[in-house]
Amino acid sequence: MLLLVGIWQLVADYGGLSSFILPSPVGVAQAAWDTRDLLFPAIGTTMVETMIGLVIAILLGLTIAAAMDLSATVRRALYPILVASQTVQILAIAPLLIIWFGFGLLPTIFIVVLICFFPLALNTADGLASADPEQVDLLRAMNAGRGQIWRMVRLPSALPAFFTGLRIAVTYSVVGATIGEWVGGSGGLGLYMLRSKNALATDQVFVAIVVTSAISIGLFALVYAIERLTLPWYHTQARREAWEST
Repeated sequence: MLLLVGIWQLVADYGGLSSFILPSPVGVAQAAWDTRDLLFPAIGTTMVETMIGLVIAILLGLTIAAAMDLSATVRRALYPILVASQTVQILAIAPLLIIWFGFGLLPTIFIVVLICFFPLALNTADGLASADPEQVDLLRAMNAGRGQIWRMVRLPSALPAFFTGLRIAVTYSVVGATIGEWVGGSGGLGLYMLRSKNALATDQVFVAIVVTSAISIGLFALVYAIERLTLPWYHTQARREAWEST
């Protein structure tokens, strides 16, 4: 990361490019400090929209995954709908979102949910379906109920896949929030970026890009850390299998 920043600084200083085209990292940092009264509230707004949308997407994704696992008919019915939902162009439906929800939090949260629930639902459903059939049959032979089988076999087997989907979703969530703010938000980093673009303040546009990327990386790292704490057995087993395969 430091190497990339160093190369960026060198190109900005000695590449013959105007600061309007490519501001230096120092210039971007200065722009962030100069606009801190606007930047910090924008970060807070984006984080609120991101977290609300992500929580809703998690609940929706888990509900859909559970329904798909419980019924093959539901799985066949929902799978095409899930795929179709991801073919919708966010910018194309932006006018509809503004008409339906107005300007503010709701259209942005809707976009975050639309972007994030798919990897959560699909990965969790695949994880539930990957449960060891021999363990399931063993519990059934012991007269275990469906709830016990879920708790003891299916849910543990689905957790690694769920966290994989969650890592993807948290990365998309910040992007979705920024897009939502861009097209219909009343605040946030997307609006900060839009106003900076309209003012031809390239350094402030870079500020929004850097901050958005930093938030995405931070959320990804947080989810990964939670996964390591929640599933220590999974990572130990994965390392063992990787070692044995070499």
